[in-house]
Amino acid sequence: MPEKTAKTAAKASAAKTTLAKDSVAKDSVTKTVTAKAAAAPKAAKTAAPAAAAPAPVAKPAAAAAAAPRVEEKKLPTQRQGFKTNEFVVYPAHGVGQILAIEEQEIAGAKLELFVINFIKDKMTLRVPTAKVANVGMRKLSEPALVKKALETLKGRARVKRTMWSRRAQEYEAKINSGDIVAIAEVVRDLYRSESQPEQSYSERQLYEAALDRLSREIAVVQHSTETEAVKEIETQLAKSPRRGAKTEADAVAEGDADAEGDADDIDGDDTAVADEAA
Repeated sequence: MPEKTAKTAAKASAAKTTLAKDSVAKDSVTKTVTAKAAAAPKAAKTAAPAAAAPAPVAKPAAAAAAAPRVEEKKLPTQRQGFKTNEFVVYPAHGVGQILAIEEQEIAGAKLELFVINFIKDKMTLRVPTAKVANVGMRKLSEPALVKKALETLKGRARVKRTMWSRRAQEYEAKINSGDIVAIAEVVRDLYRSESQPEQSYSERQLYEAALDRLSREIAVVQHSTETEAVKEIETQLAKSPRRGAKTEADAVAEGDADAEGDADDIDGDDTAVADEAA
């Protein structure tokens, strides 16, 4: 009996030892599998960016070089003898500057236009390049012609004794003619010194319009300001025979001439009245 008990105890001890070894082996295998499973996602995360890396993008410079070039249409700078940035005289508005020569489509037809800016009037005008001769647009007057206009201001005023409405129409026609000498004649005829009767409202309006046109062109030609041009004009007007200092003999001679002129004007008025009655 004792021997059997000892053998049984030995067998039980051996069985426990075997179970312990198996448990340790299983724990080791479990830890190894767990460690591998934990390391797998990290490896996947590390490898993912490399796999998902985007393809290289073409450089903008290369793309631009490959694209076809679109050439911009250059606007002309000269037409009909006029060029951009040049000052010109447009009869109905006076001195203006050509800003550009542009092309527009009007009623299905393409037209080239001068873009003219009138700074003082704050106005921009577009004139077909083919119509400049018809509208009377011209270049600035030469210095010699400007001098002639200034000399005109020193002459004797020539005022017709006709109805004011007729004279006003004549003055307006001269102002809008664009002729610098004709404009100077209007300034000379409508000017009034301090010793002379004041102008009527309509006379004053025409005088200022003519003075403005004349002073603008003189200022641009002489590279001066309009204020300086007006002073020069007024200086020339002061030298007129009727407005400057007169001797006694000049006054008598002028009085006789005026008397003769009045007689002629009366005859002319009678004739005009007779024509109107007829």
